[in-house]
Amino acid sequence: MAVAKALTRPVSPTTAYADDFYTWTQEQGARLRAGDFDGLDLENLAEEIESLGKSQFASLVSALRIVLLHMLKYDHQPERRSRSWLVSIATHRVAVADEIEESPGLKSRLDDAVERAYRRARIEASGETGLPLRTFPETCPYSLDVIMNRPFAIDPDA
Repeated sequence: MAVAKALTRPVSPTTAYADDFYTWTQEQGARLRAGDFDGLDLENLAEEIESLGKSQFASLVSALRIVLLHMLKYDHQPERRSRSWLVSIATHRVAVADEIEESPGLKSRLDDAVERAYRRARIEASGETGLPLRTFPETCPYSLDVIMNRPFAIDPDA
């Protein structure tokens, strides 16, 4: 029923992409639903669709970065280990798995994502621990399997 309404709904005048992004998105969506393909802003639509994919990849890298950051801190400062690090590792592993489940095409970019995430995690680990950057290997010391599956006891009494 919503599709039928969309097909009969008049589409408002074209708002320029650069002038009002929100209104532009609403108009472009309405034009797509109405089948008004001649009225579409194809160049900006294509750019925005590609941007969505880049955003998902960035989200994957961000989740991996946090897992790696806490793994580095856990391994290089055993005297400061905390439950919050373990919870962060567990929750961000779930975020990584969710991103891959939602977009299986990201699997082909996992090596790149780990590399990008590790570069940042290494710098952050040095800053947060106070240890020299050279303390942390220049390349990621963990395989993807270790990143995602290495056991960490969140509740050691369980």
